[in-house]
Amino acid sequence: MEQSERLTKQFDFIREIDKEKFVGRQTYLSDGIRKENDAEHAWHMAIMTILLSEYANEEIDVLKTVTMLLIHDIVEIDAGDTYAYDEEAKKTQKDREEKAAERIYGILPEDQAEKLMALWQEFESCKTKESRFARAMDNLQPLMLNAAADGRAWEEHKVRLTQIMDRNQRTCKGSEVLWEYALANFIRPNVQKGRIISE
Repeated sequence: MEQSERLTKQFDFIREIDKEKFVGRQTYLSDGIRKENDAEHAWHMAIMTILLSEYANEEIDVLKTVTMLLIHDIVEIDAGDTYAYDEEAKKTQKDREEKAAERIYGILPEDQAEKLMALWQEFESCKTKESRFARAMDNLQPLMLNAAADGRAWEEHKVRLTQIMDRNQRTCKGSEVLWEYALANFIRPNVQKGRIISE
């Protein structure tokens, strides 16, 4: 492949992923006024990983983990954001996201397409130490923002404690320290305030 063709494919991909900025999420920003988008979510988790990797259960490759977090939600350009507690939408999530991954990563030159697809699949499988920590970041970031926004999204969606605990079953596998911190500082106070429905 000529350099010009390779560069064209790379810039085609870079332009395409700008659409991630338009994918809205259900999590409010810390002021509780506007909801974040996927690109903001990815940026936030990347910074979190750089700062909090010392709390990983196992030593991780930080650059690999950051890359995984920056690219894993790109599929939502086509598939849309599936809200964590939307059981109906979760039934078709895997299929929608796999099709999206093939199309979007497929824009890149073949070697880079394969690399990003492999990282996306690694994140989804949650079997490596990097993917476990990345999943922990993906779960902890919205918990932190929900708590900062005084539980607004939790209240609006009538989220139950059992739902949060179920979603976070594997968070401790990435970092026991960070999970315990989140439980004490983000979750329990909002149960006490009634923002999260205790059952």
